Amino acid sequence: MNPRRAWVIAVLLASSAASRAFAQVVPPSATAATAAATSATQSPQANDPLGRTNPRGTVLGFLNAARKDDFELARQYLNTRVPADAARELAHDLFVVLDARLPPKLTLITEAPEGSHANPLEPDLETIGTILGPNGPVDIVLERVNRPKVGRIWLFSRESLDAVAPLYEDVTRRDARVWLPGFLFEWEVGHVRLFEWVAIVVALGLLYVGTVVLNYILTALVGIGRRLSRRGTAEERGSVLPIPLRLLLMTLAARWLFGMLPVSLMIREFLSTAATLVAIVTLTWLLIRINGAIEHVVCRRIPPANLASGVSVVRVGRRVLDLLVILGGILAALRRFGINPTPVLAGLGVGGIAIALAAQRTLENIIAGASLIFDQALRVGDSLKLGEVQGTVDHIGLRSTRIRTLDRTIVSVPNGQVANMSLEILSARDRFRFQPLIGLRYETTADQLQEILNGIRALLAAHPAVQDDSIRVRFIRLGAFSLDIEVFAYLFARDWANFLEVQEQLLLQILGVVSGAGASIAFPSQTMYVERASIAESA
Repeated sequence: MNPRRAWVIAVLLASSAASRAFAQVVPPSATAATAAATSATQSPQANDPLGRTNPRGTVLGFLNAARKDDFELARQYLNTRVPADAARELAHDLFVVLDARLPPKLTLITEAPEGSHANPLEPDLETIGTILGPNGPVDIVLERVNRPKVGRIWLFSRESLDAVAPLYEDVTRRDARVWLPGFLFEWEVGHVRLFEWVAIVVALGLLYVGTVVLNYILTALVGIGRRLSRRGTAEERGSVLPIPLRLLLMTLAARWLFGMLPVSLMIREFLSTAATLVAIVTLTWLLIRINGAIEHVVCRRIPPANLASGVSVVRVGRRVLDLLVILGGILAALRRFGINPTPVLAGLGVGGIAIALAAQRTLENIIAGASLIFDQALRVGDSLKLGEVQGTVDHIGLRSTRIRTLDRTIVSVPNGQVANMSLEILSARDRFRFQPLIGLRYETTADQLQEILNGIRALLAAHPAVQDDSIRVRFIRLGAFSLDIEVFAYLFARDWANFLEVQEQLLLQILGVVSGAGASIAFPSQTMYVERASIAESA
């Protein structure tokens, strides 16, 4: 993948994801009534005007009200019985704690009215995050309560509210304003404090410089190791950490760092969502590059005879893996946005079954073609006999195999049919059978016959193309019109043409042995015997 194209895709996806996260956390003109209307469209039992019928609605409604300093509305999201003034102050303290310490995972909070049921033993409790306090981690929990006028709603639990005071003291004590100029917290750019913009720019700059320095150090160390292992020979210098890997490390570190920076929850959620999405994109990009490297290695190991067809199969496999990697990235992004990908997977499964049924024959031929190529059952240039077809393999494709017959025509056979038929690879023979039957005339005497047998054995044993331990020359029968000698031996030859040449030489030399012994080759004949006495009487 082109690095510039990958950067563009990452920026576009990150922008859309960050915009979604920003809209969920701080809708500029959103009101509690809008959240309630949204909840009402999702559940038939939603009738709370403040949108507290699901955990996410409660959290977002509280944050939006508190961010507008409307703590009278914000206290309606607390399950407390303290007086109104104390409840408003408690809502303020809770907002300060959440804004500073709550993990940026608002999109993962469930929208189901019944909650996520993460703990089946406590179905009416929902943990939205864990905050590290002075005395250890503290769970921020919502509890589902029943109110006479609005029904069952989700509110911040009393146990979480009881733990707000020490958390608030710890947050305010560690406030960064102690050691930074005050204008960084007073000035705003785009409704965001200047301190937060500075923190983002500085953090991204440090992370980028860190990845560059790490890549330089690792590249230098690997270069030294290569030179030492090769005794000082020149070695091509390359980057140990490619661009997608550096970008992945940078986004993972940024996601962790943005969760630790003393910036508002809105900014942390925005940056965390963008960093997570960029990490998904870069990881997908990195896996695609790894698939390309694997394809290159596999293609180098394919035999030259099957290079073209093998490369085609490997390339198809790589494209399938690339699609699976991209699909996994999309599903991970949907999961990060709180969207359940199960219906999408179910639809893909049904569609995949339908496609597989419709393309059953095609898939069968493709799989058979891949098995033929990688098992090397066939190679381009092989001479074979496939059923009634005999010829030379001209091409092995993904769907069919082309065979050039002895008549110089092309026969295309589907790979599925080739895989299911008996193949006779003629060119795979390591030796050729030499088995002529020599018929001698009946006038041949026993001494002549013995001389011919010994001569043929000596002839074969002296020839360099004959396998010595395979020689067999025997007088096997008294035929109808000849004395039959069977000659058997295996010949070494480069190909069929070379075998025919060697066979021709041996046959000529055998004829010389037969004629040298004073005998001759028999031919089909009949002898008629007539008695002279019978002829005279008839006359």
